[in-house]
Amino acid sequence: MLPDDAVDRIAEGCRKIGTLCTTQGIAQWEVVASQSYGHSIDIEAGKISLAAGGGEGGYGVRIVEDGKFGYAYLVDLSSAEYAIQQARDIAKASPSVPGFVLPSEQKADEVKGLFDSNILSIGPEDLLEQADAVLNEVASLDQRAVVTGGGLGVGASAAAIFTSEGIESSGVTTSHGIGVQVSIDADDELTSSYEGDSSRQRLAQVPDCVAIAVDWAQKTRGPIEVNSDAHDTPVLMTSEGFSPLFSMVVPSAVRGDRLVRDESFWSGKQGEQVLANDLSIVDDGRMEGGKSASARDGEGVPTRRQTLVENGRLIGSMWSTRDAAQQVAEGRIDFAETNGCAVRGGHQSPPHTGCSDLHMTSTRSPSSQAALLERMDNGYIVHSVMGAHTANPTSGDFSVTTSTLLRVEDGEIIGPVKQAGLSGNLAKALSKEVYLGDDVRVQGSYSSGAMHLPDVLLMEGLRINPA
Repeated sequence: MLPDDAVDRIAEGCRKIGTLCTTQGIAQWEVVASQSYGHSIDIEAGKISLAAGGGEGGYGVRIVEDGKFGYAYLVDLSSAEYAIQQARDIAKASPSVPGFVLPSEQKADEVKGLFDSNILSIGPEDLLEQADAVLNEVASLDQRAVVTGGGLGVGASAAAIFTSEGIESSGVTTSHGIGVQVSIDADDELTSSYEGDSSRQRLAQVPDCVAIAVDWAQKTRGPIEVNSDAHDTPVLMTSEGFSPLFSMVVPSAVRGDRLVRDESFWSGKQGEQVLANDLSIVDDGRMEGGKSASARDGEGVPTRRQTLVENGRLIGSMWSTRDAAQQVAEGRIDFAETNGCAVRGGHQSPPHTGCSDLHMTSTRSPSSQAALLERMDNGYIVHSVMGAHTANPTSGDFSVTTSTLLRVEDGEIIGPVKQAGLSGNLAKALSKEVYLGDDVRVQGSYSSGAMHLPDVLLMEGLRINPA
């Protein structure tokens, strides 16, 4: 799947583009490259519908001159001079940020668990076998259940960075992922659930997410009648239901540039209580096997593990080089510098501030779901939401819908609810009476990085409006 010379080839390409920048008299430049290879299988209507494979990649060039920067990307080296000129022209037309220079080289230690050679040996035939195993598992768990959508795939990505300031780094990461939409269409009722899993390491032939998808397609059958009036209520959000809202709102709230521009609901609250006093938030850019971890961030700065909220108090923030320089230059903060929090969407975009692997933890002992329901007494379990991308990252307000929710009375699940609206303010809901479950699961993100979250019981600040 991965050519033997993939890393050497893109690293050498970075050096050539860097040399061209130097010969053209450009003082500060940064060249990044990425090349990805992979195989994938699509599943539709209970059958394998498409097998695909291939690769993609290219180079990105960032030029900084007198505090101005320009960025351009290219697919192959033959257009390097044109891309450099593009980046230079953009820089000349851009506003200057006094004090903005590219970061200097610093030693960066390796992060383990980001590469699994076993994934490289997975071919299309192996994925077909895995897809068959998934389909058979779903059928064995419930004869009515069908995988109506989803797929699985493996990939390997080579990446490199080379800068005028002495940063030179390259390496390979791997990934293995699966997602399944399981539906049960029987007795004039259709229910479904989507679940997924991904890892830097090779997944099990049939990951746990497959059984979870079947389970929730079963749990949501036979909806019960409930009071349809909107009412404030405790809500137990599963990791899968909570992560879309959390990832849309919280990473943005701890970005340094947004904090100082008064674009975060935590602006002006550095050192103050912003979460329930047992909660902490940590961004671990060096997590072993982390889905977004790496030795260096998107502009070559060594990554780190940093606490952003400790025992409820906001004590940190995330910065990239340019965002820090810009906010200092504009007088919003006296001092700021990168802390290894630059992220990229690939070689086609310049770096910006974002998280890596974000964790929310509690000093309280985690609870089983049964214990959380007992504490809740009366309320709802929400397993997925639709419309999380509409949540307001500046205020924390959100209004979403859900069709995978269960009614809880006297600490017991009494049945599913067909559909409901869920609204509230996530900042307020997290500020007191929050209880965490005992099973942390890794979820994707609407913003950046990966979210490491358990089930979360929110006792206040949420409103349910059953359909």
